[in-house]
Amino acid sequence: MSRPELRLVLAISLDGRLAAAEGGAAQIGGAGDRQVLEEALAWADAVLLGAQTLRLHGSTCLIHRPELLRQRSAAGLAPQPLAIVVSRSGVVPPELPFFQQPLERGLLLLEPPPGLHRLHQPLERGLRLDPAPPRPAASGFGRRWCCCVWSEALAQLAAAGLERLVVLGGASLAASLLAENWLDELQLTLCPRLLGGPHSWLGADARLDLASQNGWRLVEQRPLLGEELLVRYRRV
Repeated sequence: MSRPELRLVLAISLDGRLAAAEGGAAQIGGAGDRQVLEEALAWADAVLLGAQTLRLHGSTCLIHRPELLRQRSAAGLAPQPLAIVVSRSGVVPPELPFFQQPLERGLLLLEPPPGLHRLHQPLERGLRLDPAPPRPAASGFGRRWCCCVWSEALAQLAAAGLERLVVLGGASLAASLLAENWLDELQLTLCPRLLGGPHSWLGADARLDLASQNGWRLVEQRPLLGEELLVRYRRV
């Protein structure tokens, strides 16, 4: 199957948390993380963003560095990668600042096959992305896809010419892709903070097979501003 390359990009605390113990939007990265995040966005054709993560943040990340914008322009790319919201319900509040950002928007609806109801069934591991019940899909999206499983979704994205995808979270989206071994690369910024609490970048209920648990090779480690550290691992 032809599919895009997927790179998960996250800033995490030293104890592997995305957000403080009380919850809320994950905003723990500093200037160093911002630098490598924009580099990843410049590499990508599109980003995948969970609907709940978008509701918490209100917007997605943009490229601001002039040299990266020039790089994309020289390659014939839009200034910003396509932002694809992944949801089971399609419920995305239209008042979010996201809909005013200068980028193209897409919606990927992942709908369980008929008769698939119990959360513990294996095929549903990749579909628990949005707890809201199904409703009419939100407006404001120029491109839409509707699929039952990740293999079908990724094939459709590849057919649309999207070869490089950055996955921006949240944890449920990351876990659903790892559960089926779709992630090719992990780009993690370690931030010098200890947060505690339940909000790990992989949830306690994540179910990973042996291929996802092992088989990662370090391809880059780079000290960043603010005592942060970039580590990148690729699947062997």
